[in-house]
Order: sequence, then C-alpha cells, then structure tokens
Amino acid sequence: MSIFSREKELEQHSSPAAAAPVVERGRAEKQAPQAKIGKTIVIRGELSGGEDLIIEGRVEGHVDLKDHHLVIGEGGNLTADVEAKKITVIGRLEGNLNAKERVEIMESGSVVGDIRAPRLAIADGGKFKGSVDMTGERAAPAGKEKKDREPVQLQPKGENGAHRPLEGAVKN
Repeated sequence: MSIFSREKELEQHSSPAAAAPVVERGRAEKQAPQAKIGKTIVIRGELSGGEDLIIEGRVEGHVDLKDHHLVIGEGGNLTADVEAKKITVIGRLEGNLNAKERVEIMESGSVVGDIRAPRLAIADGGKFKGSVDMTGERAAPAGKEKKDREPVQLQPKGENGAHRPLEGAVKN
C-alpha cells in the first residue's frame, strides 16, 4: 500500500465535521458547534439551543435558536414556528419564520407560513406560500398583534369633493 492510497482511504472515511478548520489569509477560523436531528427522530414541543442545528427528522412545535443558524435538511419536515439568526430550508416547513439576518429557500425547499427577515432568497424551484415582512421588526406572538395606527374616520365629501376627517379623529 502506498502513502497516496492510504491518504485517499483516510479522506473517504473522514467526515466533513472532522475536517480541519478553514484557513483564510493565514488565520484559522473556528467552525461553529453544530447539532443534527436525524431522519428517524420526531420531536414534539419546544426546541431551543445554543448552537447551529440541522434538522433531517420531524419537529412539531416551536424552534428557538435566536443567535444560530437553522438548516431544515432535505428530509426535514417541520410544523413549527421558528426563530433563528439564519434559516435555510431545503426540506419542508409549515409555520412562521422569524430570522435576524436571512431566510433562504433552496430549490427543493417548501415554506407555508409568514416570513419576517431583513433578507429573503428563494432559489429557482423553491416553493413559498405566505406573507413577507422585511422591515426588520420582530413578529408579535400569535394573537397579540401590535396596533401601529388607528383608522381615521371620514365625514362625507366637502365642497371640493374631498373627504374630511371627523372632529377628534386620530391622524397619523
């Protein structure tokens, strides 16, 4: 066995997680800790954590990874509201998404629900049904929508044909 064939064998059996840190401009960068929920795992309830997460299984409930990256893998199936720094959907997600930085729906990804994030990318073939809010404000908890403005009540048209606000009506 030559040295080269031994190196090739080691490359084939080593996992990407065990790979050396990326070296850029002479500095080694640390790889963020990452957890994985496998294909046969089913979780019902609240899921939270302090590291990046890949979900290949099934999750129902709420996922809270506020400062971390969530990846819904190709086999991932979520029926959950999600809060994360960055959300990448390769599988299927039904629920509302709240991301600090970005939501990405890849070509095989499917999202049914509302998205609140400053940036959104949907790859060609990616599926999305819902609304998008890119204002950067966080979504209110379900059933507690915030009232920004009160409606202004109008009086019948005046002489010039324009509506006039009612006396005492709130103006924004």
